[in-house]
Amino acid sequence: MSFLRRRSAATPTGPDFDVLAMDPGDWPGDLGAGLLPAPDGTCQGVFLRYDLFGGRGPAMIIGNLPEGSPARDVAEGQPPFEVTQLLAALGNDEPVQVVDTEDSPVMHEDNLLIVRRIKLSEGRISCAQFDRSDGVLVTIASWDRPITDDLYRLLKPLPAEMFQQR
Repeated sequence: MSFLRRRSAATPTGPDFDVLAMDPGDWPGDLGAGLLPAPDGTCQGVFLRYDLFGGRGPAMIIGNLPEGSPARDVAEGQPPFEVTQLLAALGNDEPVQVVDTEDSPVMHEDNLLIVRRIKLSEGRISCAQFDRSDGVLVTIASWDRPITDDLYRLLKPLPAEMFQQR
């Protein structure tokens, strides 16, 4: 997985926005997190990779990308950055394209989300995106598991301390 590691003081010590994801305690496997730093040291995204318990490989990636993040800019028909990261983690180098998108309403706590379900040419990948009111784009990419409306109930802001340099 190409999660970026902190290499110098120029990389961010944490995001300046809330990260919406599943709490690591709600997942039966391992969690990996990565920050996407900009040259000026700001955080341009946070990605959480949930691996299945027992090292059976990556199952899901949840990305949080603020407005202006270069990872949000993908060409027409190309999959979101999180999908390419999931494929890289799986060692799958087959080209994947977006086949169709569909918007559907989903309730998250007291908020109505308009979720874009992205259908891909690789049928084993499920992908969904929604924009938060603070301009952060959340993308969920799952391998061989459907993304159901129940998943959105598990999403919550994670404590900022999880992303601080120790």
